[in-house]
Amino acid sequence: MKALVLSGGAGTRLRPITHTSAKQLVPVANKPVLFYGLESIAEAGITEVGVIVGDTAAEIQDAVGDGARFGLDITYIPQERPLGLAHAVLIARDYLGDDDFVMYLGDNFIVGGITDLVDEFRGNRPDAQILLTRVQDPRSFGVAELDELGQVVGLEEKPEHPKSDLALVGVYLFTPVIHDAVRAIEPSWRGELEITHAIQHLIDARADVRCTVIKGYWKDTGNVTDMLEVNRTVLEGLARRIDGEVDDASETVGRVVVEEGARIVNSRIVGPALVGAGTVVEDSYVGPFTSIAENCRVVDSELEFSIVLRDSSIHGVGRIESSLIGRHVEVTPAPSVPSAHRLVLGDHSKVRIHT
Repeated sequence: MKALVLSGGAGTRLRPITHTSAKQLVPVANKPVLFYGLESIAEAGITEVGVIVGDTAAEIQDAVGDGARFGLDITYIPQERPLGLAHAVLIARDYLGDDDFVMYLGDNFIVGGITDLVDEFRGNRPDAQILLTRVQDPRSFGVAELDELGQVVGLEEKPEHPKSDLALVGVYLFTPVIHDAVRAIEPSWRGELEITHAIQHLIDARADVRCTVIKGYWKDTGNVTDMLEVNRTVLEGLARRIDGEVDDASETVGRVVVEEGARIVNSRIVGPALVGAGTVVEDSYVGPFTSIAENCRVVDSELEFSIVLRDSSIHGVGRIESSLIGRHVEVTPAPSVPSAHRLVLGDHSKVRIHT
């Protein structure tokens, strides 16, 4: 059995962060989201992995390498444009051969991994198996319709009027019959080859398509709100560890991790929180559900429920919360006079200003 991991896509919902970084490499608890998926695949006993890459191919390849660090053998498969999940299966045909495979969206996060799902698929070997979860607003997802016996009878991609609240999670398991299905479908109104259409083709052909409704935690980390929620979930599993320096004037409360080389000076850290290697926190408060990456500086500030990427500086700005701060960012106070805001913002930025 192989795995096909999708790591292309523009990540428009995470702009401006994704103007300069692949969305799959934005860190959760100081580890790229993509790495959690690769680790789950390895834990399920799968070693051969094809990774679909697009415009951010060089960055993905630099971060993941040949896969040896995960116990995987990785092959990179270029995709000129993100033309749909079924298109990814189509261009991976030669790599996948006649093997069964799991398709995993690289920006998805599933607590508990996929081992049980893979074992179930190997034992029963249906033509396709999909994961479903209940969501409040299914209009942003692929949506499944089940009959009274719990069998999948229909799938729709981002429907305006969903027939259920069951959304497809970004993990799919297939036998080689899916290859005929992806060749049989036409592009959708979005100009993409939809995997929901390919699975519907199997359903219409009376193939054995099964579903598993998961009750555990799943998130598509495609926007800032979901990214912060995933960060919170991962941090809740932290075990306290202080490898860096914490001076006598500082206090660490609860599940706090201070990595080697980090320094906490005259500050209070309330967990769950993570302070990366080489980072300095001075005269500051870092509250729960916050991860600060390596080589940052937080001085005379308060920070809570936020993610700070590497090599960034926050100095004298009072309180920051529910924020995602990119790499090499400088956050400083504005002069009190004159009363005006000075902004340098990238395309598609969103700013909230108190007046």
